[in-house]
Amino acid sequence: MTRVRHTTDDQVMTVVLDGPDSMNSLTPAVIAGLDDALEQAEQDHSLRAVVVTGAGERAFSVGMDIDFLESCFADPQRTFLPFLRSYHAVLRRIEQLGVPVIARVNGLARAGGFELILACDFVIAADEARVGDIHLEFGMPPGAGSSQRAPRKLGDQRAKALMLTPTWLRGPELVQWGVALASAPLAELDDEVGKLLAMLRGRSRPGLAITKRLLNSVHTMTLEEGLRYEREMFSRLHEEVDEVAEGYRAFVEKRRPVWGDVDVRTLA
Repeated sequence: MTRVRHTTDDQVMTVVLDGPDSMNSLTPAVIAGLDDALEQAEQDHSLRAVVVTGAGERAFSVGMDIDFLESCFADPQRTFLPFLRSYHAVLRRIEQLGVPVIARVNGLARAGGFELILACDFVIAADEARVGDIHLEFGMPPGAGSSQRAPRKLGDQRAKALMLTPTWLRGPELVQWGVALASAPLAELDDEVGKLLAMLRGRSRPGLAITKRLLNSVHTMTLEEGLRYEREMFSRLHEEVDEVAEGYRAFVEKRRPVWGDVDVRTLA
């Protein structure tokens, strides 16, 4: 069975789906473990990124655990639907987290594993990774958001090609299709993730949080609403946090900025 473990080092939390024997499959306990890690990430104001990955080299996550899935089909109302509600909430929490979340896709990802990837801000994939939706292999639609997130990230036709047909994407294709930011051979995957982390460390936590929130708002707001929201958040950041002034002073004085310990949830 998969468990979730997480460690924090140098402004980065790494969350590992640790169940290589089950190919890092998902259960209610895994969803609870992810939720706990995200709660701690929200409270740790020193963080600048979260990395989510799978243990071993075979899989990122193959989706729902096969034994648990059998119990879900046996009693959808009391087992399947509550699981999906919990998973929906965790994926939304990833999207709303005040720091970028990076999916380090080390191997096979399908169904619920694919849906986890779609909720992350960045995806760095191994060239050898294989990613697909596959829900229709079971004759059922997706249940944890891929029907909504995939068209927004891939465009209409590519999302339909991936979800209506048995299409699999390797790392370089994930980049071409817009699912991943970059890919690299598995042996070099950590180096590729490290390049992105190096650009995120040392940034303003409120700046990251607000900019991520503004970028995500494009999916739910009209242009005029989004522009008003940007002005509102810009004003609130100046009024409530000294980060902007510190950033300016550091630039003028040619030094690294010293950011404060700010709870970005107060800026929501």
